[in-house]
Amino acid sequence: MSSLPSVFEYVDYRAFMRDHYAACKATLPHYSFRYLARKAGFTSSNFIKLVMDGQRNLGPQAIEKVAKALKLSAEGAVFFETLVQLNQAPTVAERNRAFERVAANRRFRAAKKLDGPLFDYLAHWYYPAIRELAARPDFEEDPQWIAKAITPEIEPRQAKSALKSLENLGLLVRSSEGRLVRGEASLTTGHEVRAVVIPAYHLQMIERAGSSVTTIPPEERDVSALTVCIREDSLADVKARIRRFREELMERCDSEAEPERVYQLCIQFFPLSVKKAKPAAPALAASTKPKAASKPSTATSRRDG
Repeated sequence: MSSLPSVFEYVDYRAFMRDHYAACKATLPHYSFRYLARKAGFTSSNFIKLVMDGQRNLGPQAIEKVAKALKLSAEGAVFFETLVQLNQAPTVAERNRAFERVAANRRFRAAKKLDGPLFDYLAHWYYPAIRELAARPDFEEDPQWIAKAITPEIEPRQAKSALKSLENLGLLVRSSEGRLVRGEASLTTGHEVRAVVIPAYHLQMIERAGSSVTTIPPEERDVSALTVCIREDSLADVKARIRRFREELMERCDSEAEPERVYQLCIQFFPLSVKKAKPAAPALAASTKPKAASKPSTATSRRDG
């Protein structure tokens, strides 16, 4: 059999299952969804296909069955379970924890599927915070000082690692006086990285925003909400207005001569109701005029549908 894909090269467990199936099917003519379902112990012959297509999820027992049917190693089975949790976790906190386990996996990092500057920067919510913290005139290049300055507080080892990574990425640079200041590096990466790490970054910051409601005094934050009903074709205009607001606020904040505190702005605009169904085409009204008796040789029938 040709080489099978490694689970450690994936961030989407469904994509891994699809590729694994395709590789087996290419060399084993008898390999089918029914065969794989039977190997996993499922009574439904199309359950595996539904999972791959995103129409069904895997429960705890099903995860174990699938990992065994795919002949994953013990380490591979654990990583596969983590990928399932990353995709299916019901809460932001659980998904963030799963993402952290994926990002920290040695074999996953060795595969370099998500290696790159953007991944390193956004995989840890406190990296952007430390970069902005460097704008303070009293910033100290000391992991202990940085760890205590970040809220919620991080560990000094995390601050030390962040400093090293931010310098390597060009997001912290040395000034002419030898101090660390904010750099302006351009971070680029592939589609797969963006598709995983950017949503994970937003989820991390949304979790921070949620906790701020109870941990930060109201006079030190602004948490507000607005519920509206708009036309579908108004969405583009609303998004454009939000984008202009972000740009204006960024320009306002970047003009600060001696900034003192790092803040995070999270903006979400999402639907709370389903799309309005398009009205069905009106049926042609039936004629109320009495029909004349038709002659067999010239009769016709009309169906409007």
